[in-house]
Amino acid sequence: MTAAEADAEASSRFTAMYTAHHAQVYAYAVSRVGRQLADDITSETFLVAWRKLATMPAAPLPWLLGVARNAVRERYRDEDRQASLAAELRAWVDEASDDVATGVAERAGVLAALARLSEDDRELLTLVAWHGLSSREAARVVGCSSATFFVRLHRARKRLREALGGTPQVASRSPIALHTEEYSR
Repeated sequence: MTAAEADAEASSRFTAMYTAHHAQVYAYAVSRVGRQLADDITSETFLVAWRKLATMPAAPLPWLLGVARNAVRERYRDEDRQASLAAELRAWVDEASDDVATGVAERAGVLAALARLSEDDRELLTLVAWHGLSSREAARVVGCSSATFFVRLHRARKRLREALGGTPQVASRSPIALHTEEYSR
């Protein structure tokens, strides 16, 4: 059997499995996460099925529903992590807002600006500034090349400056701005 024939056979097997079980997997996803996320969960489930097609059992429905269940659980874990991080950032902002010292006010401004950034931008900035990673190490963490990381970091710094808005003195003296500036030279 040639590679093209094997690919055609795998594609045919997947199509038959998808056609036979899509409605059931989608219904399961709707019952667990609602219609808004059901398409995502169903897509993730069949993506895993495509990747594991060679090892899929002969009766795939229970296996597919198990994959969908895991996708739902992972989605909830991600949402919990995001909520926890957002709560932590809000707590830092609230804590910093209660203190009257100038340095703390600047910290509150930086933390509030960080909270307004995307998760990806926060991760790039904090990997370098707070966790002390080199750009090469941080690039490995986020799974990209050093050049791509530098571009993303540059854009994240720009968005941080924009998020800091009308407080250029805070932007120029913030620990993140100071630390990340070292890597741009």
